Amino acid sequence: METAKASILSHINVIDFSRVVAAPFASMILGDLGAKIWKIERPKIGDESRSFYPPMINGQSCYTLSLNRNKKSVAINLANSEGRELARKLSMRADVLIENFKTGYMKKFGLDYENLKRIHSRLIYCSISGYGPDGPYSEDPGYDVIAAAIGGLLSITGPRTANSEPCKPGVAVTDLMTGLYAHGAILAALLHRDKTGEGQQIQCNLLSTQLATLINIGSNYINAGIEVIRKLF
Repeated sequence: METAKASILSHINVIDFSRVVAAPFASMILGDLGAKIWKIERPKIGDESRSFYPPMINGQSCYTLSLNRNKKSVAINLANSEGRELARKLSMRADVLIENFKTGYMKKFGLDYENLKRIHSRLIYCSISGYGPDGPYSEDPGYDVIAAAIGGLLSITGPRTANSEPCKPGVAVTDLMTGLYAHGAILAALLHRDKTGEGQQIQCNLLSTQLATLINIGSNYINAGIEVIRKLF
């Protein structure tokens, strides 16, 4: 899906292995700024968000359209050697690689940062996960509402009544905020590379983003020991 866009990043090529919300949101913003986005999808299946319907328009999910403008879709089967080799070749031509699989998934295909940086030292490799590359939840899949619950957002959202439960926001707020964090980190990494010639790996995760964006709620607890609860109505 293509739209009119800015050109500040027109010299940047992004290979995007991600799906669903957080990481596709990050790459979409890069595309809005002019970057060329190559979205890698599974043959015949594609991004899971393609099945998030109704509603649909012109045979496509409105959900997937909302996260994938200004991208070119490429179907690659990473399960076979030809697909993996093609993915490696595309990665070598990229300035930025974005992925949001479970920790260790890309390593199975030789597409992890450690492997790729040996042959492409200028590559900026952005990994987005649920809970980071280590720790007790590192191997768990990341879901917006779970990270929002663990990170405290749900406990302060919605009215508190006698029988009320924590309230899920109307959109995937934690996913979207993580995408914004990733987008900003990628821009910073591109500036760093312009100065030093060095690429790097970026690690973003839903839980860290959720904790960071509690802002005053988190500060109230850390600095004053005040535990904020939903307002009583």
